[in-house]
Amino acid sequence: MKWVKTIGRILGWLLLALALLAAGAEALASLQSGAWKPMAFGQVWYDIHKESLALAQPAVQRYLHPAIWDALIVSILLWPAWSVPLIPAVVLLLLCRKKPKNRSFA
Repeated sequence: MKWVKTIGRILGWLLLALALLAAGAEALASLQSGAWKPMAFGQVWYDIHKESLALAQPAVQRYLHPAIWDALIVSILLWPAWSVPLIPAVVLLLLCRKKPKNRSFA
């Protein structure tokens, strides 16, 4: 099971890097425009690959439940782009962290 934690840590660090990249892009765009304007995750997804975003809605509504799209996923699409990868990154890094060695100073 050690390899599962290793993969979890790697994925957590990659997601953290993605969150920092998104935060940096948002900061750069804010500096260029002169006003802080958060980039929504849905807008970033649309800019990167609008076809997959267009296919995600009917897939979720058809194969899972329509309420999942309306209540949950639309809310997530409106979150700042940096927050979406940051949340699972923190969870993975906390769950898959290495346990400290027991050191006694007796």
